[in-house]
Amino acid sequence: MSYTDMQNKKIHQGRNIKRFREMLGIKQEALAFELGDDWNQKKISLLEQKETVESDILVQVAQILKVPAEAIENFDEESAINIIANTFHDSAVANTFSDGGQANFHCTFNPLDKMVELYERMLQQQKEMIEKLEVLIKNNQNKI
Repeated sequence: MSYTDMQNKKIHQGRNIKRFREMLGIKQEALAFELGDDWNQKKISLLEQKETVESDILVQVAQILKVPAEAIENFDEESAINIIANTFHDSAVANTFSDGGQANFHCTFNPLDKMVELYERMLQQQKEMIEKLEVLIKNNQNKI
């Protein structure tokens, strides 16, 4: 697939919301709760089926998931796989340009450190979500 083809490929924003939500271990019900009273699990399910998500909702979801809105708008699994597949030893990445030329870039950070950092952030978000759900459950029990 050429660079131009990748640029023209349609990104499925709803599917990206689902991917990020699942990577963070957040249930649809919890995301609905964070979005407010107008939201429920079914509405989140429908949102995740939409190819294009309204920008205001996308920004809200991104804030809740604590990821940049651009990540949801632009994440393409196929491109990510291609980048990973082109990674080789010495932390260098080879990119082939449309004119046939190549450029090697030296990675200035340890990818493993970034994965650990992401994992720690995901754990913290999961802990925060559990605390919020516990408060919600407690409040609901007090109403009964």
